[in-house]
Amino acid sequence: MFSELKPLPTDPILGLMAAYKQDNNPNKIDLGVGVYKDEQGATPVLKAVKKAEAFRLENETTKSYIGLAGNLDFCSKMEELLLGNSHTSLLANRVRTAQTPGGTGSLRVAAEFIKRCNKDATVWVTTPTWANHISLFEAAGLNVKEYPYYDYENKGLLFDEMIDTLKQVPKGDVVLVHACCHNPSGMDLNAEQWQVFADLAKEVGFTPLVDIAYQGFGSSLDEDANGLRLLAQTVEEMIICSSCSKNFGLYRERIGACSIISKESATADISNSVLLSVVRSIYSMPPAHGADIVNTILSSDELTQLWHEELAEMRNRINGLRSLVKESLEQRNTGHDFSFIERQHGMFSFLGINKEQIDRLREEYSIYIVGSSRVNVAGISQSNIDYFADAVASVLK
Repeated sequence: MFSELKPLPTDPILGLMAAYKQDNNPNKIDLGVGVYKDEQGATPVLKAVKKAEAFRLENETTKSYIGLAGNLDFCSKMEELLLGNSHTSLLANRVRTAQTPGGTGSLRVAAEFIKRCNKDATVWVTTPTWANHISLFEAAGLNVKEYPYYDYENKGLLFDEMIDTLKQVPKGDVVLVHACCHNPSGMDLNAEQWQVFADLAKEVGFTPLVDIAYQGFGSSLDEDANGLRLLAQTVEEMIICSSCSKNFGLYRERIGACSIISKESATADISNSVLLSVVRSIYSMPPAHGADIVNTILSSDELTQLWHEELAEMRNRINGLRSLVKESLEQRNTGHDFSFIERQHGMFSFLGINKEQIDRLREEYSIYIVGSSRVNVAGISQSNIDYFADAVASVLK
């Protein structure tokens, strides 16, 4: 059986990670992998997480299963974090949530849930989108199409083209939209554009699927969820896939959630039964550790405040780096306009350089960037910004 298998290509980002580790250049810079890094290039464990883990270690009393939906207190806290305490969907008891193994697990659960609802549904994703989106939905047997989103030439949004395309989406299809800090472009919808999108979803009848993996990394926890909350206020049904990897720094704990908003409480119960049936058929029950950490933090005023401070520190560093990169490249008189970097949100941005220039950065300067020119801004630091800016200026000449 196994002898019939053919080797598959390595994920480009994973390949970059491997090449970076083998590179002996002391000045090497990894701008490919999508994790937050501090000034020293480390991905630290948050102090709030450390305190929550210490509490868990002291107070955990069992290693028994936690049930299909996972930690129910965690699920409730995530609903409030995403939607706000007084959102009408929560007050009407229309939301059901299952804890999942990371944001990726949430998306796969959502894919299988969509298939149970409508096996012929097409999932529409932004051009471009997170590379794994398409394979996740296709692995569930769903058809995937793309709609215009990022304007590579002008470094903005193709919003009119986006809306024109989505007007043609058949009722019953699913449209995936990034809540904030779009991966990989960093370009987000503004408040007016969110309203247009929400009204269109209601009018056309497609189901929005909101991927929110970076809440708090853009402007603030609430501002980054404003579009999601507006959408949930407008449509009767939607799906939310969330992750705690970035804003809690819990990458390896694989903790996320899949939330279903239904038309009314009774249909929410039906949706929940299907959601839990999907969970049962994939991994049966989720792990406990990450959800307990998040729940402990969000259940404590002291730890929540500490987490807010640490999250603000990460966000401010990212936004400061965006300004630093823009200013440093402008000082080199490259002849290119990099002001768009400051208008974007989150860790990612396209530099807008070509493949030959990307290859030169890697081969001549040991600067590792994904082939699309997407960079993780958090990989920049005060200590390497001049090296990076000089290298980019060099390959642009």
